[in-house]
Amino acid sequence: MTARHPLAGGLPEPWAVEWGGDFYGPSMSFSVGDVVQRMRWVPAGKFWMGSPEGEAGRFDNEKLHLVVLRQGFWLADTPCTQALWQAVMGNNPSKYKTPDRPVESVSWDDCQAFFRELNRRVRGLLARLPTEAEWEHACRGGTTTATWVGDLHFRGEKEAPLLNDIAWYRGNSKDPHTKADTRPVGRKLPNPLGLFDMLGNVYEWCEDWYGPYDDVPGIDPYGPRKGSLRVLRGGSWFSYARLVRAARRLAYAPGFRLASLGFRVARGPVHRADP
Repeated sequence: MTARHPLAGGLPEPWAVEWGGDFYGPSMSFSVGDVVQRMRWVPAGKFWMGSPEGEAGRFDNEKLHLVVLRQGFWLADTPCTQALWQAVMGNNPSKYKTPDRPVESVSWDDCQAFFRELNRRVRGLLARLPTEAEWEHACRGGTTTATWVGDLHFRGEKEAPLLNDIAWYRGNSKDPHTKADTRPVGRKLPNPLGLFDMLGNVYEWCEDWYGPYDDVPGIDPYGPRKGSLRVLRGGSWFSYARLVRAARRLAYAPGFRLASLGFRVARGPVHRADP
């Protein structure tokens, strides 16, 4: 199992314009024009994917199982912003427009077009979507509860006060002066790996086709070989509290767009185990 990160030898990746480390671990940043995106290192490791049967808000497709990721990877510390999308693609499809908000109204197919152009512009970046297992491993940051700050206790089905410090969701994305919508990234507390907005704000597309966990291996899982729906994770500004949990799974057709759907940049080759 590879635990070392590329900065362990003291040298940054060729694509990095900034690098260093802090309380959350190592980081490197890439840039497109004047837009800089910080990437955080997510170490390899074992974790329990899914949710235990007693978790509040649980759905049946969240079967708890042990997963091993043999390689660490880089993951953006925020969802892709409208500023980064604009810098790469030259347009902004979002419904709720400001540069520091997450880009939304993008499909899985749109994300693939974005990565093709981003990788053309930033040599050696190898940007992509995270796999579903990578996403949950990163979201949990070594924790085993519904969120990285603990399990949820619901006030009705719409609200869970524990979420207020870490996520924008239906219970707090509207105040007396604004309508409910997305919010600027990085305004809530990060998780133990220094990742912001892993829960709430926008759902995040993952690379995998959607399918039952029984159909994929426990080592470097990559979802089914084929399917009709792609996975999304994390909940959004429009989600009830029970949908804003690390184990929650959603899936839509790869061409589907909605103002609550965005994504996050991952970096590096996918190490796929055969089923």
